[in-house]
Amino acid sequence: MMEPLRFIENRTFDEIAVGDTASLTRTLQAQDISLFALASGDVNPAHLDKEFAATDRFHGVIAHGLWGGSLISAVLGTELPGPGTIYLGQSLRFLHPVRIGDAVTARVTVREKDGSRQRLLLDCVCLNGRGETVITGEAEVLAPTEKVRRPRALLPEVHLHERGVHWNHLIEAARKFSPALTAIVHPCDAASLEGALTARDAGLIVPVLVGPRAKIEAAAHVARLALDGIEIVDAPHSHAAAERAVELARAGQVAALMKGALHTDEVLAAVVSRTSGLRTERRMSHVYVLDVPSCPKPLFLTDAAVNIAPSLEEKRDIVQNAIDLARALGIAQPKVAILSAVETISTKLGSTLDAAALCKMAERGQITGGLVDGPLAFDNAVSRAAAAVKAIASPVAGDADVLVVPDLVSGNMLAKQLIHLAGADAAGILLGARVPIILTSRSDSAEVRMASCALAQLFAHRAGIPC
Repeated sequence: MMEPLRFIENRTFDEIAVGDTASLTRTLQAQDISLFALASGDVNPAHLDKEFAATDRFHGVIAHGLWGGSLISAVLGTELPGPGTIYLGQSLRFLHPVRIGDAVTARVTVREKDGSRQRLLLDCVCLNGRGETVITGEAEVLAPTEKVRRPRALLPEVHLHERGVHWNHLIEAARKFSPALTAIVHPCDAASLEGALTARDAGLIVPVLVGPRAKIEAAAHVARLALDGIEIVDAPHSHAAAERAVELARAGQVAALMKGALHTDEVLAAVVSRTSGLRTERRMSHVYVLDVPSCPKPLFLTDAAVNIAPSLEEKRDIVQNAIDLARALGIAQPKVAILSAVETISTKLGSTLDAAALCKMAERGQITGGLVDGPLAFDNAVSRAAAAVKAIASPVAGDADVLVVPDLVSGNMLAKQLIHLAGADAAGILLGARVPIILTSRSDSAEVRMASCALAQLFAHRAGIPC
């Protein structure tokens, strides 16, 4: 139900008497400090860096005194006198720190009226929840002379996102285990070399560079990267590098593969070879792990990179691969949404029939380790409000961890929309082979490559692949 229209109304100079008072209470949240920093440009670490603020010099003063001052301004502009007030001057003293979680009450009291100039002098005070005075002072304003009653403005919805938070959690979790020996396939450009070395320096992998030695060393020289102590397995060209990396994995000499400066098809051709590849009984599939600014947790999206139009049996493996990865990342019972255009089953829409069958497979134990529901439209899968409007009673709807798309086209579109329009970062790996395979893009940053290495390391550890 839509909230009824609310109004904001002022008190004119003639309506105000000495001694009149008004107040406003608000609890300081971490988001408030970040928003204040964004608006003001004040990035003083005493306000934003908890470790720095906790030093003896600052005694944990991580909030900004001016935030409390802004509450006084809000009282003057919305309550007393209200709309039409013109701020002329203010004098404040900050007596105590304001910290996250403090409920601060700002109160103004009219002390003097100047009828000749329509001015007010008001005493100002801010109290915390313990009754301590944190701010005191006075303000001078020009009070309105005409009555104003206006609809109260609706503030925009703001989502603050600290880029890399989910990746940092993954990396810290992966660091608890020994770094995985990882074959970097044809790392003949700066991006793939830098990604491998960054992951090495983070303690995630031990890189084994597979490709033309001369090209690898030339790329490292141009990028000013040192390869001291790193094993290089010489291979004459990209196809040979892919085949040699697969040989190393088959022999148990590496626990993961990572794509370098070559086409994905070249890597996959060696991986899926029936005679010398890394096939298992499980269908191979790719899983994106997306850090979406408006989502409080990582989203797993599959398959948007490998399987073009998977069959029902192949979708079963795709779902199971994603569940296994989510569990390796610490999600005890991943919630899996099988996506379609609608949330009802229709014989005219094959993806809804597949979704229903996959749910029955999960019920019968053919898919294990997660909660599976579908068909669900995208909005019903990720939005509790959308699921509630449709009266969908499901532990998955509105809170999905894993999104399973009908085919590669829809998955690729969804992934790229989230990346390029929603500002998501996307790490990802290929699963279902003997070892996890990191299929990076040439445009991936070093941070995304490192996060993908963390995914592979955590999965390899859970799967018992010797590192």
